[in-house]
Amino acid sequence: MILHFLFLFVAGIAGGLLATIAGLASIATYPALLIVGIPPVVANVSNTVSLISTGIGAIPSSLKELHGQWHRVLGYTTLAVIGSLVGSSLLLVAPAATFEKIVPFFILSAGIMLISSGRGTESKTSAKLKEHIKNPKKDHWIKLASYTGIVFVGAYLGYFGAAGGVVLLAILGIITHESFAEYNAVKNVIAFACNIAATLLFIFNATIAWAAVVPLGLGLLIGGYSGPIIVRHINVKVLRTIIAIASFALAGQLFFKAYL
Repeated sequence: MILHFLFLFVAGIAGGLLATIAGLASIATYPALLIVGIPPVVANVSNTVSLISTGIGAIPSSLKELHGQWHRVLGYTTLAVIGSLVGSSLLLVAPAATFEKIVPFFILSAGIMLISSGRGTESKTSAKLKEHIKNPKKDHWIKLASYTGIVFVGAYLGYFGAAGGVVLLAILGIITHESFAEYNAVKNVIAFACNIAATLLFIFNATIAWAAVVPLGLGLLIGGYSGPIIVRHINVKVLRTIIAIASFALAGQLFFKAYL
């Protein structure tokens, strides 16, 4: 029991750092819950509940970057929370077997998206789209598509969430003009609100492994607070590559378990 507590605590620290640096907390925390014997759907629900701690740690640490952005943050967060409620509701009605078969592809996609976001391809795309935004007609459609994308990412965060932060970063990089650290802070607020919305639904309608949530949440709190500080001072490209490789291995393992 003590070893499980320590293991989940360390996994939580790693997850909190990944959440705030790369948008990929679930790559560390979800497998950790599976390793200690928690069934997939219960692990996913418990993971979402635990992730609230990341926001509790990250938001105070990101106040410098969030200064002057709260009006915008409120609008984006409202859209994402609507999606999160839809996604978490879908998780509750979908059969557990279906979830187990889908998860490997979610994690594989997370790794692919993380590598793409670390190779500079997103900056080229963002530059082109930001150039189009100068055209009023194109600006309207690009923003509409981006806002719709935020709703869909919110739904994904409510359902599972791995790599949801990466997608949010890509969208925010297009529709904002701030530095990475600044829109990364906005992403942390949006993810925090989505996790709260999903948790409120799960508390009354799902099984939560509270004994695992506590150590995982404590670790996520520490990692979540440290992440925004690290983002200000570190180049994360190598870290992203290592995480992506680990996600491919995990996706393969879960695929083998679900299908073979």
